[in-house]
Amino acid sequence: GGSRLDSKALESQRAQIRNGALTASSSVLITALLLYPLLLAMLHRSVGLSRRLLDSNLSLMRSLGNAIAKRDSDTDAHNYRVTFYAVALAEALELPRREIADLVAGAFLHDVGKIGIPDSILLKPGKLTDDEFRIMKTHALLGIEIVEDNQWLTGAACTIRHHHERFDGAGYPDGLVGDAIPRVARIFAVVDVFDALTSERPYKKPMELAEAIAIIEHDSGRHFDPEVVSTFKGMAASLYDKIACANGQDLRQEMRQVLG
Repeated sequence: GGSRLDSKALESQRAQIRNGALTASSSVLITALLLYPLLLAMLHRSVGLSRRLLDSNLSLMRSLGNAIAKRDSDTDAHNYRVTFYAVALAEALELPRREIADLVAGAFLHDVGKIGIPDSILLKPGKLTDDEFRIMKTHALLGIEIVEDNQWLTGAACTIRHHHERFDGAGYPDGLVGDAIPRVARIFAVVDVFDALTSERPYKKPMELAEAIAIIEHDSGRHFDPEVVSTFKGMAASLYDKIACANGQDLRQEMRQVLG
């Protein structure tokens, strides 16, 4: 059975629905207005905590990189320079921001595993024996052990482990060939050798820019990814002019901007 509501009863029900909807909407609005300052304060606090955590991790990264630089070459400038070179090259190759962020960490920490190499080998002025070189090569895996428990540095692992791989498969520690080598490691391999060639060290004078580029080109397809070399050739001179002669303070300032 059913019954027909008269117009007065129908209007009463409509009024109840309107009043209920209005009450609910008002309650939501009032609650939002009351909670907004609290939510905003929580957001600001969360951003502040995240920033302090990021600053702490960046400080840790710089400290680790500087520690090995002091043992190896008595300067941290190499870490700064190769990071700038690597970021510029990665941007030219249109790598995603996430990969570039991982490359930054890996570039600055690429040799962190040398902390575990004995001074008699690490600081030896002459050529290493086969046994000594075998020990030296373990720094790539030692570096992985050092950063593996820090989640923020996980992205650095590819560069740390594979920056001594060669495009032809003759590198270490895994003997990877071609595109099997992570892209960030292929990029870093080029800029690492370039900076080593063009920088002054206690045991050598810096190489001329043209000669260094010629060596990089000669090893394209053997040591280095040809695509990476081709891109780097077009920008090496301008990067070198900007970075190679910068003093330590300028390099640190540039690094803060890159990591900012």
